This record gives sequence, structure tokens and C-alpha cells, in this order.
Amino acid sequence: MFSTAVYPCICLSMTLITQTNKLIDACERFSRDRFLAIDTEFMRERTYYPQLCLIQIAGKDEAVTVDALANEINLDPILDLMSNDQITKVFHACRQDMEIFFNINRRIPFPVFDTQIGAMVCGYGESVSYEKLVRQITGVQIDKSSRFTDWSHRPLSKQQLNYALSDVTHLRTIYESLLNQLEKNGRIDWLNEEFQHVLSPKTYDIPLSQIWKRLKLKNGKPKFLILVRELCAYREKEAQNRNIPRNRVIRDDVLLDIAARSPRSSVDLAKVRSLSPKFAEGKLGKSILRVVAEASNIPESDAPQLEKPNKPKPQKPALIELLKVLLKHKSEDNNVAQKLIASTADLEAIAENDNANVLALNGWRKDVFGDDALLLKSGKIALSATGDRIKVIRI
Repeated sequence: MFSTAVYPCICLSMTLITQTNKLIDACERFSRDRFLAIDTEFMRERTYYPQLCLIQIAGKDEAVTVDALANEINLDPILDLMSNDQITKVFHACRQDMEIFFNINRRIPFPVFDTQIGAMVCGYGESVSYEKLVRQITGVQIDKSSRFTDWSHRPLSKQQLNYALSDVTHLRTIYESLLNQLEKNGRIDWLNEEFQHVLSPKTYDIPLSQIWKRLKLKNGKPKFLILVRELCAYREKEAQNRNIPRNRVIRDDVLLDIAARSPRSSVDLAKVRSLSPKFAEGKLGKSILRVVAEASNIPESDAPQLEKPNKPKPQKPALIELLKVLLKHKSEDNNVAQKLIASTADLEAIAENDNANVLALNGWRKDVFGDDALLLKSGKIALSATGDRIKVIRI
């Protein structure tokens, strides 16, 4: 349930918070709001887990920037706000923000509204940026000069802090505008399904045994796949324990080369490209050899399964092209991003099977596109063009 309260546009007071007592007071005031605009600034170039540097919050009457790296700060008051189910937390492109909060206390903020997803349902395009949305809705041009700031460096300049705060002060206005459009069009319920992925703990807590899938392998023999899985799991755990990027433990290409060679000694391991005898004989090299040895005892029947390779080429390319035209027409006619209605894979599945198990044939997508897609396929409707406009003709 999202807040439907609309507040007047006012000039918010802005504060930098570095002490817990000040944060407690601010969060107490924020707890009276119906919705809060929230953003985070973080660094992760040198770490496995994102290093939270700033948290920006804008309420009805004030906006604050919380220095998450301050020595005298405890973030528990913010975590309590994140768990308050009476307050809608508004983010833009919230996946990384959700990951940060989940890493802190293993909980996902709720309820949440993602303005990037909301904008897709309101016709602002696919994966629209915050800057573009601010410009289109408020007419304000955001200063982007601090975008690539090292947010972990202290002290931060006034320009940096103003840039960070602009990410939430305009976000309130965007939320109110999108919410009004969604209510007017009766589309608030459309968002629930889209938010499920970012609100699921499974999105941020991937089992070590499943990490190998990020390599997107197309083929491989069972023994090779087993070793890739075990090496990926080892690398991930090592990266987590040391809090360093996984590729600083072993690069992807090197890991795959190790799996292909299956070395049994430090001499063999040193033959892998980019690995030196010193590395092979060191602590990490010995650990890798231990993983290889243990993986060799795993039966081939326990090998991970790849997604079916060599997907057959669609047999109805002309029909698929017609469905693409219909999809574009429906997207424009309903002011909804095409990506949100149906994927190319959905269109291919519909072309082959009227009962395809795809989102485009269920829920609101079926009403907007799926029903007519099946009618087009069966010859009960046709498409025509008048100037630059596409029309659906009922036969």
C-alpha cells in the first residue's frame, strides 16, 4: 500500500548528521511522515560488499544527509524507519540500495516505491535515469559534476553534499507526480508484480552453489562444470571473507582456465595463464588445488545443469515481426514501456504456442497486449498504418 498523501512543494531545511543523538531526533520527526524519499551513496570498487558512505532522507519538512562513516554514528534509528510499515520508502532504481540495507541487517525495507519502475508504467521509457525524470517532471536540470565523487573521502564539500541531497529533494516531487498518474490510470496494482524481485531476499542472498551461473556458460562436460561450480563457490566465499572484489581473488578467465586444466600440483597450476610459480605455491594456490582435488570426487551425476543450449531458431519470423509491431503500438497507446509488457522471448513463445507460459499472457499484460496478440495470430485482427500511426482492425 502506497501513501496517497500529496504535500505542497516547500523549501526543505537541510542538515548533515554525524552523531547518533541527532539521528535519533531526526528519525523521530521522520516517523510522522507518510512517505520518505531515500538514497544512498556508496563505494565498491575495492570491496566485495558496497561501502555505505551517505544516506540521504527527505521528509515533508526537512532533508538530512547522514554520514554513515562518522565515528559516533549508529544507524539503528534509520533501520527502524526502513522497517516501519506505515511509511512508504521512495527510491529511484532501488536494487543497490536494497542490497546495502539487506547486507546491514538481513532485512529488506518495506513498503517501497521505485520511481524508475513507476516511470516505466507511466510512459517515461525504459530504465529512465533520475536526471531525465527530474527534468521531465520538474523542469530542473541537476548538476552532475559530483556524480563520480569518492564518497568515502572526508571532509565532503558543500557542493558534494548539495548534489547528494538533490537526489532526494526532487524525488519527493517525482513520487507525487507518478502516484497521481498511476491513481488516475488505475495502474497502482500493476507495480506490485514488478516490485517483487527487488523486495525478495533471494535477489541479494544467492547460495554459493549457484554463483557459477553468473558466468553464463554455454557448454561444458560434467567434470568441467563441477569444477567451475566449486571454484566459483570457493572464490565467492574468499572474496566475502576478505571483503575484496571476486576478480581480485581469481579473474573469471583464469578460473575457467583452471577448470579446463584441472591441475593436480603447483607445477601444473603455474602453467595456467597469469599465474606464477610463487602464486601456485602460496596459500591461495594450495587452496585452489584442494578445491580441485575435492571436486574430482564429486560424481558426474551431481554436475550442474546448463540451460538448454542452441535454442531453435523461431520458425515463424514474419509473425514475430507482426507481434513486435503490435507490441510497439500497444506500448505507445497505453504509455507503458515495451520492456515491461513483453520481451522478445515472450513474443517467440506466443508465436509458437497460444498457451505459452509467459507474463505477457497473464494479468494486466494480457489485457493490454496478450489478448490482441493471440487474435492477431489467429487472423481475427489486422494491423494497418495511417501516416505514422498503427491501427488495429477487427475482422
